[in-house]
Amino acid sequence: MSDVLELTCDLITRQSVTPDDAGCQALIADRLQRAGFVCEHLRFGDVDNLWATHGADDAPTLVLLGHTDVVPPGPREAWSSDPFVPEIRDGVLYGRGAADMKGSVAAFVVALECFVNAHPQHRGRVALLLTSDEEGDAIDGVRKVADVFRARGERIDWCVTGEPSSKSVLGDLLRVGRRGSLSATLTVRGVQGHVAYPEKANNPIHVAAPALAELAAKSWDEGYESFPPTSLQISNIHAGTGANNVIPGELQVLFNLRYNPHWDAPRLERACESILQSHGLDYAIHWHRSGEPFHTPEGELRDAARGVLGAFAGSAPEESTGGGTSDARFIAPLGAQCIELGPVNASIHKVDEHVRVVDLEALPDLYLTLIERLLG
Repeated sequence: MSDVLELTCDLITRQSVTPDDAGCQALIADRLQRAGFVCEHLRFGDVDNLWATHGADDAPTLVLLGHTDVVPPGPREAWSSDPFVPEIRDGVLYGRGAADMKGSVAAFVVALECFVNAHPQHRGRVALLLTSDEEGDAIDGVRKVADVFRARGERIDWCVTGEPSSKSVLGDLLRVGRRGSLSATLTVRGVQGHVAYPEKANNPIHVAAPALAELAAKSWDEGYESFPPTSLQISNIHAGTGANNVIPGELQVLFNLRYNPHWDAPRLERACESILQSHGLDYAIHWHRSGEPFHTPEGELRDAARGVLGAFAGSAPEESTGGGTSDARFIAPLGAQCIELGPVNASIHKVDEHVRVVDLEALPDLYLTLIERLLG
């Protein structure tokens, strides 16, 4: 069994359902310390974070970013095998976290060990940053670590996130940015009453409907470089007592905006509230800013990653800003250029999550080659 496969299996057996790290980072820190890394454990609340560095403090600093937590597996009986007992069938490794992202984390560790062994006097600094709060609230993980880094002046030049980015073949897609995410909980107040006497009530569903229609139909922009247009999606509407003869007194609406660098969260909030106010609603709104968009322009990092992935996949990768969010959204504001590359993402968060063994065993060389291009 290869080193990366053995470590991935060891990590999968640790039931690190977010935000529980279940000892994954301690295992990794022990290995990296033996390889000469300086390890710092940053725990906030119930969340474990590991910061491991090797080399001088001067530029450039390259960070490999990952997470040890996984999403809940769901019903055990829905899986073909125990989600926390790694199993290889027909050249495929099954287990919760195999693709998202314990395979990448294991590959990071093996690549870092190989790199510092081959290049003990490498230029700059190479680091690994892990959290156990990526799949959860993402409050006490990399978001909090970034605040610590900002306060003490940590410089990060390049960041490679091991999220499963590939579509069908390892290395066929390179993420060079992500959209921002802004969520809202909107409460529209009315007056409860009997449906037979609407003149004595004020139906919040009726008064909110035109405003919601305008929000949903609005064209926010035409896109930004490789980013799609900003999109608002209403995800939940709730009102009423359950009785069909009662006008509700309150309506609650959940919606989310995924936005490109044309916008930031404060401007979007003002634009949305301007629409709500124009309809004369009696409302309250709570905003949650998940993260601002980021975009890595052409430069040394993208050029190096493009070359490495092209060699592994056999052709130049698609360069994309699609998908949801990742923890790179907290590192980019520190001034870092950020990319994401990892295994095929077809099974992530699903029953029978898996990764091809051949892809897993190729990952350390992929990451090692990229590190050597940047710091070797």
